[in-house]
Parts: sequence; C-alpha cells; structure tokens
Amino acid sequence: MMSAKPSIIARPCSAGRGDGAHTLPPVSLFKAASTVSLLTLASRVTGLARDLLMASIFGANALTDAFNVAFRIPNLFRRLFAEGAFSQAFVPVLAASRAQHGEEATRHLIDSVATVLAWVLLLACVLGVAGAPVLVWLLASGLRQNPESYQAAVLMTRWMFPYIGFMSLVALAAGVLNTWKRFAVPAATPVLLNLCMIAAAWLGAPQFAARGIEPIYAMAGGVVLGGVLQLGAQLPALYRMGLLPRIGVTWAAVRTAYGDEGVRRILRLMAPALLGVGVAQVSLMINTQIASYLAPGSVTWLFYADRLMEFPTALLGVALGVVLTPQLAAAKAAGDAARYSAMLDWGLRIVVLLAVPCAVGLLTLADPLVATLFHYGALRDADVGEIGRALAGYGVGLLGLVAIKVLAPGYYASQDIRTPVRIAIAVLVITQVLNLALVPWVQHAGLALSIGLAALVNAAWLLIGLLRRGSYRPQPGWGRYALQVVAASTLMALLLVAAAQSFDWIGLRAHAGQRVALLAAVLAAAALLYFGALWAAGLKLRQLLRR
Repeated sequence: MMSAKPSIIARPCSAGRGDGAHTLPPVSLFKAASTVSLLTLASRVTGLARDLLMASIFGANALTDAFNVAFRIPNLFRRLFAEGAFSQAFVPVLAASRAQHGEEATRHLIDSVATVLAWVLLLACVLGVAGAPVLVWLLASGLRQNPESYQAAVLMTRWMFPYIGFMSLVALAAGVLNTWKRFAVPAATPVLLNLCMIAAAWLGAPQFAARGIEPIYAMAGGVVLGGVLQLGAQLPALYRMGLLPRIGVTWAAVRTAYGDEGVRRILRLMAPALLGVGVAQVSLMINTQIASYLAPGSVTWLFYADRLMEFPTALLGVALGVVLTPQLAAAKAAGDAARYSAMLDWGLRIVVLLAVPCAVGLLTLADPLVATLFHYGALRDADVGEIGRALAGYGVGLLGLVAIKVLAPGYYASQDIRTPVRIAIAVLVITQVLNLALVPWVQHAGLALSIGLAALVNAAWLLIGLLRRGSYRPQPGWGRYALQVVAASTLMALLLVAAAQSFDWIGLRAHAGQRVALLAAVLAAAALLYFGALWAAGLKLRQLLRR
C-alpha cells in the first residue's frame, strides 16, 4: 500500500539514524530535560527581547491590542492542530507503534498522518482567511468600540492564518523527532519565530511607517515568515533520519491514509483532546472578551504578564512534558508500571523544586521584573504596575500551571485523554465563577488570578486521579522534601521582598544598565540563598538530578 501512494516528498534510500530502535542509547531524563529547557530558554530570551522591543516601539494601545488579538487567533487554532490536541494524540500512538510494531510500520504511520493533516490544514486555512471577521468578533468583540482597531485585527488575522498550517506541520515533525529522542531541534526552532518578529519590529515597522502603512502590520509578516523558517529547519533533520513524510496528493492517497488504523486511533484520541483544548481556548476567549471591555491596554497588560509567566511554565513544565510523554508511553506499552510511576515521581519532584521558588519570585518581585524588562520607550510608568498585578496573579497558581504539564502526560501515555478533558471542563466552570468574583474587584488582574487558582485545582484533580487508579505511587521522603523546599523558599522570599522595597525600580528608568545589573544581582543572590538553604537542610540535589 505504501509503494502505491503518490508523494510529493521522497524518502532517501538510507534510513540513516532512524534505523534500529534498540541501537539508541538509553535517554537520561534530566539531561534530556535540561537540553530542552536550555534551548527553550534561548527561545524565551529572544521572545523577551521581542516583547521588550514591541513594548518600546508600539506601547500599550488599541492597535497593539488588535495585533495581540489577531496573533491569538492562529495560536488558538495551533492548539488544535499542533502542539495541543494533535500532539497529545499523536505522540503516544507514535511511541507505542515504534515500541510494538517496529520502525517500518511507524514510518508508514507517519506518512499517513502527514497526508491527512496536510489536507485538513489546507481547508482550515482557507476557511480561516474567509471567516476572519467572525473570528475576531468571537474573540474580542469589544474591539468594535474602535473601528480602526477592529479592522486592523481582521486584516492581520488574515495575513497570519497560514501560520497555523506551518506550525501544525512543525508539531508533526517535532513529535517524530522527540519520539526518536532528538529533542534539540524541536526545542531550538521557536527561536526563529522570535528573530523574525524582532526583525519585523526593528526593520520592518520603520519601512512600513515611511510608506504610510501602520507599522504594527509588519509584525504579521514576521509571524508568517517565522512559521516558514521553523518548518524549514526541521525538515533536514527528518531527512537525515529517513523519516521525512511522504504526503499523498491524490484523492485515492488521502482515502488510503484516512483508512490507516493508526490514523483512526489518533483521530479517536483527538476527539476528547480537541474538547479539552477547546475548553482551554474557550477560557482564553472569555478572558480576552472580558479584557477587551476593561480599560484600554488591558489586553496588552495581560499579554506581557502571559509572556513572563511562560518563562517558568515553558522552561520547567513544557520541557518535562516533552521529555516524559514519549518515555511514559513507551513504559506503558512495555507494561513497566514501576518505571512509569518512578518517572512521574521524578518529574513532580523537579516541579516542586523549581516551580515553588519561581512562584515566590513572581509574587514578590513582579514590579521589578516588569520594570526592568519592559519599562522603555512607549510603555508608561502606570503600565508597569498593571502588568505586575497580573503577573502576581499568575504567580499564585504557577505550581499548578507547571504540574499540569507533567501530570497530564501521565494520562496521555495511557491513551486516556477523556479524564483530563472532564477535569478541564469542570475547571472552566470554576474559572468563570472566580472571574465573576475577582474581576469587579481587581479588574484585569482578576483574570490572571482566576487562571492561577483554577490551575491549582486542575493539578490537584489530575494527581488524585493518578493516585486512585494506582498508576502513580509516590516514593518515600515526600514530606521531608516538601518541608525543605518550603523553608528554603521562605528565606528567599524575605530577601526578594527586601529587594523589591529597597529600590525605586520605576525611577531607575533613566539608568537602564544599572537596573538590569541590580535585578541580575538580586536574582543571583536569591538562587544562591535558595539552593544553599536546601543544601544546609540536607537535600541531595546531585542524587535527584542524576536520573
């Protein structure tokens, strides 16, 4: 059947490094997670530079809100067709296929999935471009109070919608590479998007302005170019491994691919995954809708708080999730319950070790962080406090936001997506109840706080489920471990509160270099104090990180 399928991409004669699942050395979880985390750090640092540049050039205004809304729309659909529902279903099935059926059958599965995905994406992009006005209205109808802002959001949505297609194919390639333990390339490629957007803001925006075009439109072009380059960076890696997919271009090839049992299995798993991702995106849409009716700039304040919150969630949660998901799936497929539980336990210990101090940092050092990173150019003094309030709201629930990235793969590895979805639906209701209580009180910061509190509920629910079914059995020593982390974090909090109150972080705007150096010194001192306290309390970090 494979040989009869037409293709637009030919596979090299040699399978290269993709041959032989058993020839690969055993993966070190910490080393792999560290690799992903460090490369993700590069992505987040360039993303931070991007956001800093955007804040300086465009500020927080109606047109910036329009871009952020337009950028969220392709990101929303990316959660459906890329690293969201698709990856949740694709990676466990791919890992199980490789463990149970071997390399050749798995290559066939990759080809079939790529064919179906490519044609679905083509249809989705056409419909998205045509339906952009409806999508903008659904996400942020409050923009219609400013017709210029609304029309700008519609136009930029149309420009950026093809980004979804590129990123979904990137997710396919990343799923394959991660399953073959090639974590570096997928983790590094997001840097390209940030570099393209930096170039668009720095070089493209002035060129647009000189020609009488609204400068913010340059950012939409940067987004699309970033998607193209990310896909282009991953294809050579697949080619060298002999895993470059062959995409069928005829109706017969599409029908054959759709009939593949592996594809059907992925689609069945995607159904609840789509619902789960849809629930998360509905929550995002509701929050954006609410923010669009609040004070001008609220959408942008939340956006910058989101960006800072994504540092710990990506460096910790996403990195651990990327590494653990295929490993957990392989352990499940092999029936190794002890290894499965041990990997979950290790992942949760790393989450507690690193997410708790990060949460303390967001709660105590929100304004200094925002001032140092974003308080330049068009961003006003008042904006710092507004972004800081939202950031502190996220900090309340950071432990939950990160823990979900480890706990949810515990279900995905068992090809159980329905349970996390049911929990997500209940949490959506809880989030909106919290919004009703908090938004009238603290405005846009209430939206962030609702998400944070709901994330804690979500993580606790997922954990209880794994414990009840016996999939996860905590290893001894958790009580002492938690006390050590809490004690060290408390000492660190005292230092950070003193640092936040001892300096005029907003007033240091005129001395940017001094402010950056001061923040770096505070963070370094906090890290030394935290890990020093852990060492003094008897925590053996080397033993924990050696796994």
